[in-house]
Amino acid sequence: MHILVTGGAGFIGSHITEYHLARGDKVHVVDNLSTGSLANIAGFQVTGRFHFDEADIVTWEGLDKAVAWADRIYHMAAVVGVYRVLREPVNTMATNIAGTDRLLRAVDRCSWSPQVILASSSEVYGPHTEPTLSEDDSLIIQSGAPLRWNYAISKLADEGFGLAYAREHNLAVLIARFFNTVGPRQTGRYGMVVPRFIQRAVAGEPITVFGDGEQTRAFCDVRDTVAILDRLASMPDLPNGEIVNVGSEREISINDLARLVIDCAGSQSAIEHIPYGEAYGAEFEDIRHRRPSLAKLRQLTGYEHRWSLEDTLHDLINRARAQHSAAER
Repeated sequence: MHILVTGGAGFIGSHITEYHLARGDKVHVVDNLSTGSLANIAGFQVTGRFHFDEADIVTWEGLDKAVAWADRIYHMAAVVGVYRVLREPVNTMATNIAGTDRLLRAVDRCSWSPQVILASSSEVYGPHTEPTLSEDDSLIIQSGAPLRWNYAISKLADEGFGLAYAREHNLAVLIARFFNTVGPRQTGRYGMVVPRFIQRAVAGEPITVFGDGEQTRAFCDVRDTVAILDRLASMPDLPNGEIVNVGSEREISINDLARLVIDCAGSQSAIEHIPYGEAYGAEFEDIRHRRPSLAKLRQLTGYEHRWSLEDTLHDLINRARAQHSAAER
């Protein structure tokens, strides 16, 4: 199978790439390296089935050729991370929406229709108060919403493009609403909580929790995420334009997450709390609870998660310790 991964040098994209190379597929990655890293895809060239282009999906002249080559396209390219979204609200909107529009137009021009897995986000649910979020819930974005919601709005627009092309032009589009995904190669540089906590715990430094820490999230290992995407995409009768939550249903407060990281690391790190405004500025609005309903995913695939949160944390802590030791040599 020929696989095209936009944003394939990023966190999830590089794991998609690794997964398909391990299966014997040919993979073409395009990434502008704004948040992705060459280190994430180092070594993939040795397979002889990997090609990389450093380019921006919004302007890349090779897009039509790459799309025509592909059997399946994972569209992961986007501006991500709370810090970047708040700092670059215009770029967030322009890049995320224009990239998706341009990709789908290229697929529509193709003489046949490669399958497109479109990366969306749980952010599209907005400041929902429901304890568990399902695909048919209403999506809530307030009028005059803070810039914190620009990412959600851009992803909602991406979904709109995907659904429009699926229904009007019969493109094979699958929309995956990612909830919190964690695992190797994720960086805390843009506000991701698990790598931040692990880095501090391994160094024995205080772990900073934003707000009161009683907000809850559900964390899914990226290796489960990638396997889920492949399972969904491989279903022969999946309707075009299907929207599916992808994540884990195990909910944990951020305070308990910090304590779990400290326990798994055998660390003496203290836990400190700071207000959200101090961390992100006045434009940030917190969500108290974010947990997916996976009823639809289970009905479609029967998928059973292989990685517990503890398994993931132990793996990440061991990797962080190895990097920490290497840096001290």
